[in-house]
Amino acid sequence: MSSKSGSDTYPENVEIAVVGAGLVGSLAAIYLAKKGFEVDVFERRPDMRNQEIEAGRSINLNISCRGIEALKRVGIQENIMREVIPMKGRMMHSREGTLTYQPYGKDDSEFGNSISRAGLNKLLMSEAEATGKVRFHFNLKAILADFENNIVVFEQGHTKEKISVRSKLVIGSDGSASAIRNAMSVLDDFSCDIEPLTYGYKELIIPATASGDFQIDKNVLHIWPRGNYMLIALPNFDGSFTCTLFMPYEGDISFETLTEKPAVESFFKEHFADLVSLIPNIADVYFANPTGHMDTVRCYPWNVGGRSLLIGDASHGVVPFFGQGMNCGFEDLTIFDQCFEEHLAEGARLDSLDAEDDWKLLFEDLGARRKPNCDSIAQMAQENFVEMRDKVADPKFLLAKAVEKILEKKFPGAYISRYSLVTFSNVPYKTAQEAGIICDEILEDLCFGLQSAEDVDLERAEILITSKLAPVLQKEPALSSK
Repeated sequence: MSSKSGSDTYPENVEIAVVGAGLVGSLAAIYLAKKGFEVDVFERRPDMRNQEIEAGRSINLNISCRGIEALKRVGIQENIMREVIPMKGRMMHSREGTLTYQPYGKDDSEFGNSISRAGLNKLLMSEAEATGKVRFHFNLKAILADFENNIVVFEQGHTKEKISVRSKLVIGSDGSASAIRNAMSVLDDFSCDIEPLTYGYKELIIPATASGDFQIDKNVLHIWPRGNYMLIALPNFDGSFTCTLFMPYEGDISFETLTEKPAVESFFKEHFADLVSLIPNIADVYFANPTGHMDTVRCYPWNVGGRSLLIGDASHGVVPFFGQGMNCGFEDLTIFDQCFEEHLAEGARLDSLDAEDDWKLLFEDLGARRKPNCDSIAQMAQENFVEMRDKVADPKFLLAKAVEKILEKKFPGAYISRYSLVTFSNVPYKTAQEAGIICDEILEDLCFGLQSAEDVDLERAEILITSKLAPVLQKEPALSSK
C-alpha cells in the first residue's frame, strides 16, 4: 500500500525503515541491502543530488581508518577514496603569519583524508540505490514514533500532511536532534544526556585561484589557534578550502560581539591577518553563513527490543575536534556487521517466529560493545578541542609532540600515540583513551628539564614504555594499521 501527497507517492508498509539519509543512514541502507533486505530511507530534506546544498553547515570531513574499514566491508571504498585529498599533518598559522608544521603520523604512510560531506553523502545515496533494494523518500520529517506497532509518522515538508509508515524494523539515523531518540526518551529504561558546547561555528571559503589552483598548501589541515577560539581549513577538490571558525557564543570575543561589519573586519585583520588576503570580502562571507551549534549526545539503551535501533549521531553525537564523528558512526556499522554474523544466520529474515528475539540480542550486543567506546571518543573529542585551540602553539606542547615522534620511530609498534591509535587503527576507542593517558605520563617524565627533543633519554623511554604502555596495548590481539 502507498499514500499520495501532491506529486509524491509514499509507502505505508515497508520491511526496514531508515530514518535519516545522512552519511550513516545511507551507509546503513547499503549494509542492509547487501544482506538481502528491502530498505526505505526517509529524509526531511530534499534530495541533495538535485538541489543546491545549504551553505555554511558542512564542516569538511577527515575520513580515516575506521571509516575506510566500514566502506571496505561493503566493497565501495575505491569509489569513495577517489574523492579524497590526503592531509599529511597540521599547519599552524601564528598571528604574525609564521607557519609551524606538525605531521600526523610516525611517517608519510599515516595521513588523514579530506572529503566533502555533501559529496560523500551523494555518493553513498547513489551507491545505495545501485543495490536495487533501497528507495529514498525526501521532504519527510519524522515527528512521532510508535514502537509498539513500529509506526513512524512523518510530516510532508510542503503540504504539512501527516504520513504514517509501518515497518518491521526502524533504524534511527536522524542525527543529534533525532526524532526517533526523542520518542524513546519517554520509555522507562531510557536515559539521555545532551551536552551543548558553549561554542558555535561559522563557515568561510578560501576560493581557488583564477586558474583553479590552491592558494595554500593543499596536503595539510590548516589551523589558526588563538587560545579561546580558532579557525581551521580543509582542502576541496576544486582548489578551494572549507574554513570553519569556532568561537564562544558569548564573551569579549564571541559571536555575540561580532554583529557589525566593521567589527568583523577589524577582528579578522587583527587575529587572522594572513587569511584576509585569501578571502575576498571576508566580512560579507561571515554574515552570509549561519552560526551552527554542536552537541555531545550520550544515551542508552540504543534499541527498543528487536524493533528499533539508534545509530550514528542519534545515539552518540560528538563534537568534531578529533575528526571522528563520521568515522565513529561508520564504525557502528562495522560492529553491526560483526554482531549480525554472530547472532543471525545467513539469509535471516524479519518475519520468522524468532526474528524479534534474534534482532533484540543483536541490538543489545551492538549497544554494549559500542557504548563505552563512543563515550571515550566523545571525551577525547572535547579534550582535542582544547589541544587544537590552546596547545598547538605552546612550545612545551610542541616539544612533547617532537619527543613523541621520536618514540614512535625508535620503538615502532611499542609506542603508539593516542592520535595514531584513534586515527590510524581500529583499536577500540576506550583502549586508545587509556593508552593516551599513559602516553601523556611518559612524555611528562621524559620532557622534564629537557631542552631539545633530540636529547631525550631513550633508555628511560624504553623502561617506561615496557612497564606502563605495553600492558595496555597488549590487551588488543592486533593493531590494525591504516
